[in-house]
Amino acid sequence: MSPRSLLLAAGIAAALAAPVAARAQARGELVGPGTISTGLQETSAAVTPGGDTLYFMRSDFAERDDTIMVSHRVGGHWGAPQVAAFSGEWHDSEPTLSPDGRRLYFVSNRPVQPGGAPVTAEMGGHRFTGTNLWYVQREANGRWGTPVHVDGALNDGAMIYNPSVAANGDIYFSAHRPDSGAAYQIYVARRTTNGYAKPQRIELGELSRNRMDPAIDPQQRFLVYAGNEGDSLGSADLYIAFRQPDGRWGKPLHLPGDVNSPSLENAPSLGPHFGELYVSSNRRDVVSFPKPRDSAATLEQRLQQPLNGSRNLWRFDIADVLRAHGISP
Repeated sequence: MSPRSLLLAAGIAAALAAPVAARAQARGELVGPGTISTGLQETSAAVTPGGDTLYFMRSDFAERDDTIMVSHRVGGHWGAPQVAAFSGEWHDSEPTLSPDGRRLYFVSNRPVQPGGAPVTAEMGGHRFTGTNLWYVQREANGRWGTPVHVDGALNDGAMIYNPSVAANGDIYFSAHRPDSGAAYQIYVARRTTNGYAKPQRIELGELSRNRMDPAIDPQQRFLVYAGNEGDSLGSADLYIAFRQPDGRWGKPLHLPGDVNSPSLENAPSLGPHFGELYVSSNRRDVVSFPKPRDSAATLEQRLQQPLNGSRNLWRFDIADVLRAHGISP
């Protein structure tokens, strides 16, 4: 398991160990309960501009077997997910769509060259599954083309996570790089006429804070990410930073309302509608004791439900937060 996965696992364990009374009730909208959001791990939602197709990652609890899934909305409901056409062989995760929906980016351990070895990474003397950035392009027939490796320094170290793409092609992502300090930080690789420039760290505060999973506004007016700036309700919450008139990023603000909870919140992504925010959270149903006595069948059924402590996909509305800071559709 990678250091990043160990950090997330520690957060999940801490949330599950919290007193029952302190656990947040499920708020917002659970996405596709029993279909999209299940008793497995689901995270990293990517919704097409028309809102009728959803890509996401599904994995085991240890996140050693990640696969990108796709579901289509039928009759107002999400249909049974299928493995995306470009996934299913390698450790593929964290899909994100370009704002126009014509490219889908994801990270993977697949070999950079055909027939080569899977990508690995090393940190603190520990070797684990690495990731490089790839994309697929929408073809004229509507299908995705063959995965293309994104060349450039952004893949240095093979620890690139949760990409997010602005309208001009700039790619934001989280990683542990030589200038990250002890934690993970957020970077941007600017798109140029010759590919991508060397990544630049986004200055959001002291490097002792862990910052991951950026979701960039297509116009780069604001940035939502997961981390702990010292006021997190759990191991990781969601924060938002607004770009200032001088081009720098303002002080990160803890997102208000029901977006955050004492559970783990991470992997935010922006939906196609103004203020629409998708979040991965392991918030769970409150269990009170004594409970109605379970049989083997009822226990199995209950423990396989979405709100069993696994990560699920949630949908929230932060339009009021954006408007309060001068952001309009």
